[in-house]
Amino acid sequence: MLGLALVAPLIFATLSGVSAHDIPNDVTVQVFVKPDGARLRLLVRAPLRACRDVDFPKRGPGYLDLARADASLRDAATQWISDAIQLYEGDRALPKPRIVETRVSLESDKSFASYEEALARVTGARLPDDTELYWNQGLLDALFEYPIHSDAADFSIHAGLAQLGLRVVTVVRFLPPGGVVRAFEFTGDPGLVRLDPRWSQAALRFVEAGFFHILDGADHLLFLLCLVIPFRRFRPLIVVVTAFTLAHSITLIASAYNLGPDALWFPPLIETLIAISIVYMAFENIVGSNVGRRWMIAFGFGLVHGFGFSFALRETLQFAGSHLLVSLFAFNVGVELGQLLALALLIPALGLLFRFVVAERMGIIILSALVAHTGWHWMIERAEQLKQFRRPALNAALLAAAMRWLMLTLILAAIVWMVSRSLRRRAEQRRESKVTVREDLDSANDTAFVIQAPDSPRSD
Repeated sequence: MLGLALVAPLIFATLSGVSAHDIPNDVTVQVFVKPDGARLRLLVRAPLRACRDVDFPKRGPGYLDLARADASLRDAATQWISDAIQLYEGDRALPKPRIVETRVSLESDKSFASYEEALARVTGARLPDDTELYWNQGLLDALFEYPIHSDAADFSIHAGLAQLGLRVVTVVRFLPPGGVVRAFEFTGDPGLVRLDPRWSQAALRFVEAGFFHILDGADHLLFLLCLVIPFRRFRPLIVVVTAFTLAHSITLIASAYNLGPDALWFPPLIETLIAISIVYMAFENIVGSNVGRRWMIAFGFGLVHGFGFSFALRETLQFAGSHLLVSLFAFNVGVELGQLLALALLIPALGLLFRFVVAERMGIIILSALVAHTGWHWMIERAEQLKQFRRPALNAALLAAAMRWLMLTLILAAIVWMVSRSLRRRAEQRRESKVTVREDLDSANDTAFVIQAPDSPRSD
């Protein structure tokens, strides 16, 4: 009993410490970045409960002792905020900042709605010392200053605040001198963020995003696999892949400029159609298809896949700055590079498989059946998700949007038909010219044979 009496307080203290330092589920951090002359101001608001392992002074039943909290607040601001944020002026990393002020605010405080109100709150009056505020229910506001060379330089930020919680949403607002406020919102750690990127910086970021997106997208890769299974050479694939890229570029750009539907049912619909495209291509490979016209099918389904790309790109477009069109083009370049890499691996692998492992026709059927099985399960699952949304109301806005997309579809269909007709004519002319050249060569050979005579015998 004596041992239990001694151990029980230790167990209770341990459990209390664990509960006091639990990692919060959802954390929102608000950040203002404002260069001003020879200094850059960083204003940050984060919940106190996310600043773990800091011994905040308490009083009573757990109220924060505001009269003795200054040192702990500065420790928390350094350990959990300034040490996790790295700012750059051009390519130069800024040194560690100076903590100007720290404050505790109530969760109901709305002063971080604007930079001016936030600055006034951090540099203004403190909460009264007798405020009854539990330590894990308050907000930590901190103002930092960095020395800079020029407030007109290019600034970047790496906000590594993901350690504050299981899911951390960071809202960054950049206030350049005399410029328009640029806002960012991202989850977790997005890496280095250019606050006002040049076009080349935006292009490089989006080429990388497009390249890794196509390689990480299992549904896009399976569709690409279905497209290329019947091919053995790269040259015929160029037309197919180009048609797919051109089509998804059209809908991607349209969606980026808010020309696509913004209803909640639209993303599940597109995801379902992507699964349907995989199943269709797989079944076409099984029953046999006209490979020469496959580029038209790639173009049609590419329009659907373009919307799928746009959903993944929505959060990333905020990093484009004022270079939206350049970033969209760069993203498509990255997608094309990713597709070319996938093709460079798939075509030789399929060639080796059909040469040494299984007969080509049987191999096409087996691979397509496996892909169709996966695509079929995706289609069923996504269709079930789509059923959860109510059917859109038939109103003037929906009819107008449908008419716009119907007109665009008809225009694209007309373009595809004209391109197909032109390619067919060129192929026929090329075949006719080859036949004509062959006939001319045969005729010339026959003529040469007729006019050629043996040497006459010499007369004595």
